[in-house]
Amino acid sequence: MELILLPILAVLIVFMFLNTRKRQKQMKAEQEEKATKTVPGARVLLQGGIYGTIVAYDPENLDQPALVEIAPGTIIDVHSQAILRVVEPQDDAVEADSDELLADDAAPIDETPEETRARLDRDADDK
Repeated sequence: MELILLPILAVLIVFMFLNTRKRQKQMKAEQEEKATKTVPGARVLLQGGIYGTIVAYDPENLDQPALVEIAPGTIIDVHSQAILRVVEPQDDAVEADSDELLADDAAPIDETPEETRARLDRDADDK
């Protein structure tokens, strides 16, 4: 009886090991895909259920907070891990609404988060 249990136990351990590695690869691929899609102007869903538009995000330095516009003129700092997923537009109507929601404050793609913060601070001082 014990001779049967040992091979079954070995098969289960191998299965658990392979399944864990597969899941880790899948999660890494999902994270990389999210990082490539998280660019200024992208609509995102935050962990708290809030939708917003990325103003500034540094995929290299994840300790740097991302700037997310949740309403026209309302920009918040959030931890980069608070971004749950990038929201894909479902049709042209949604895309048109998204374009209307993009702020004039949206950072150019080549602008760093520090430059965006400095520009937003200057704009706030001007108002």
